[in-house]
Amino acid sequence: MSSWSVLPLRNVIVDILKKRRGVILDDELVRILKKELGDEPSDAELNQALMQLEINGLVHVSQITKTKRRIEVIKEGTEFLAVDED
Repeated sequence: MSSWSVLPLRNVIVDILKKRRGVILDDELVRILKKELGDEPSDAELNQALMQLEINGLVHVSQITKTKRRIEVIKEGTEFLAVDED
């Protein structure tokens, strides 16, 4: 994704999640981003945006299979434990 966008990638991702009722698979997200932005974000750009959203407590990314991830909006009052947190 070499061209500049008016909105940061993470904002576009949040908007897409709102339209999709808060849940999307990563391959579908990439397809929609390519359609909306006109260019597909690199894996590094997508991972960085998702990581920022997850650190800020806005989304939760879970691994479904080796190559598929599920991205969902964290609703108020919901908490996810990190690895090895009990």
